[in-house]
Amino acid sequence: MSGQITDIEGIRVGHCTDLQAITGCTVLLCEEGAVGGVDIRGSASGTRELDPLSPLHLVERIHGLLLAGGSAVGLAAAGGVMEYLEERRVGFDVGVTRVPIVPAAILFDLRIGDFRVRPDRTMGYRACQAATSEVIEEGSVGAGTGATVGKLMGIECAMKGGLGTSSLTLPNGVAVGALVVVNAFGDVIDPKTGQILAGLRDGPNGLNLIDTAAQMRAGVRPRGYSRESTTLVAVATNARLSKVEATKLAQQAQLGLARTIRPVHTTLDGDAIFVLATGRVAADLNALGVVAADAVAQAVVRAIKLATGFGGVPSFADLSQMTR
Repeated sequence: MSGQITDIEGIRVGHCTDLQAITGCTVLLCEEGAVGGVDIRGSASGTRELDPLSPLHLVERIHGLLLAGGSAVGLAAAGGVMEYLEERRVGFDVGVTRVPIVPAAILFDLRIGDFRVRPDRTMGYRACQAATSEVIEEGSVGAGTGATVGKLMGIECAMKGGLGTSSLTLPNGVAVGALVVVNAFGDVIDPKTGQILAGLRDGPNGLNLIDTAAQMRAGVRPRGYSRESTTLVAVATNARLSKVEATKLAQQAQLGLARTIRPVHTTLDGDAIFVLATGRVAADLNALGVVAADAVAQAVVRAIKLATGFGGVPSFADLSQMTR
């Protein structure tokens, strides 16, 4: 077991990263189909093809999930994922062909790199070509390439976010994996110590971290770049769930964000958690929710600790080295 979301049988993950433009996308493929659910708590989300996740919708399973930078324009990368899957006859059978069901969500990263370059159909296809069930890269990669956190005072005082993953297995063989792209408005907290790992700095060249929530309580208002944020999460499990149960699991997994991001679910964030259940093992939903929240929290911390600083925005590793 790798301790990553790819530990879940039937899930493959691939990235496409553009380090020059500082953007990218990440795809989760479930070619055999997975029961999906979603829970959105932020007020600034950008999404596509969420209808099939509703318990009222005809389609029972999804075949992939795209997470991308590029703001709303980045949703175009989902077309490349659909093209890749249709070529392999993966999708909802409509007689003449199979139509892949691929929900998607984006984050805003246009201010850190070249805003003219966004994830597109080609990048979505390349992410699929790179998809693996083995160990995947974490940090400033894929959808996490241009992610940032701690944006109360704008990009000048922010730090790098990134992409992290984790997995946990219960004694009965039920496994839960999480993949998180952390592009939060707020600070990222170590849930074990309460320490701020990354977030608002005390100036454009600052090496000290300031508590965003405390600043807001004191009356400081968001400005500049602070208005474009989002944390995107994929939770995968080998559990057998209905759409209603998958949606409930997405709600339960939100606790992982609440433990590690402060403030979270603001009107400036588009926080969304997706669930993909491959249906191989019976499971207790409440126990599953506890483990999912733990996996999400672990993935958030990994995303921050493995991020790389660039685009003029320092990372956790950068600050750790400079303050030794």
